[in-house]
Amino acid sequence: MADSIIAHRAYRSRTSRCAHVIERLGLSMAGASCGLFVAAHVSSARVELLGSVTMSLTLMVLGAIGFYLGIDVPPHRTGRLPQARLTGEDMQPMDPVELLSAAGTFLAATAAFISVYSIVTDSDPTAAITVALACGWLLGVTMQIVAGTTARVRRTG
Repeated sequence: MADSIIAHRAYRSRTSRCAHVIERLGLSMAGASCGLFVAAHVSSARVELLGSVTMSLTLMVLGAIGFYLGIDVPPHRTGRLPQARLTGEDMQPMDPVELLSAAGTFLAATAAFISVYSIVTDSDPTAAITVALACGWLLGVTMQIVAGTTARVRRTG
């Protein structure tokens, strides 16, 4: 099954490849938007380092890169047989890169969600919560970037 998916990706039409690039750019813009929401929330913490324009741009750029690379990572070609059977279906070996990507996406999305909630409800969170959200965002998008880069390097190697 994985080999057929990989073969299909190798022989996609130009239209399909163009659609994939447009999709990835859309994900990148969503990541940048989430980064902007986190930056807007963090800048209200009145911590000079967190409120700088450089920090806001960094959160946006990392979000764009993370969502571009870390969502929909390419499957891993192991060439191994399934390790177990469960209710008649074959279980594929666990891919830690997929788990890293999923966890990073969840963490980044949670930080963005809480930031948007805080902005919309005009709540006044503590500085510790704000720093935790910024760190959660940075950790999440870093996990996405590492997972996406690892999956693509592994695929070409």
